[in-house]
Amino acid sequence: MGSMSTESQPLTAALRDAALDALVGALREALDVGRCTLRLDRPGETFPVVHESRAPGVGTLIGETTVVLTGQPVVEAMLAGVPQVVQDDCATASDDPAFQRMLGVYGGMASQIVTAVRVDGELRGIVSLHQLGTARRWTAAETEAAARGAGLIGAVLAEAAR
Repeated sequence: MGSMSTESQPLTAALRDAALDALVGALREALDVGRCTLRLDRPGETFPVVHESRAPGVGTLIGETTVVLTGQPVVEAMLAGVPQVVQDDCATASDDPAFQRMLGVYGGMASQIVTAVRVDGELRGIVSLHQLGTARRWTAAETEAAARGAGLIGAVLAEAAR
């Protein structure tokens, strides 16, 4: 496939966004969580939430800027090359004050699976599945589903960049 023409760029972006929205929604529904977010690497921003699927009544994280991700333990792990962070009980996962504050801002996040989206070894995104309210023990099948979903998201990002 050759380089993309200027005329096809908006269509390609729309198709990419539709595919990413569908994948985020399918992950949230399949794993029965309150929220699934996709943070993408953007110039001048530290992985803002750009795609999100929420259960009814769950607040959005799109545009949320009070939580600074720089220095957050999970984000630092992703930047260091960790493929996935699984937290069955977020309240005890880290005593970092910024992390504890984030749990409340994010709507009472009790458990999470956070998976890196890498394209050619480069961290391009972060997929987060949020269990809200009460903690949950994640199964191997659920963590594998999150990893496979992140792989599909990476494939979409790689194809859209071609």
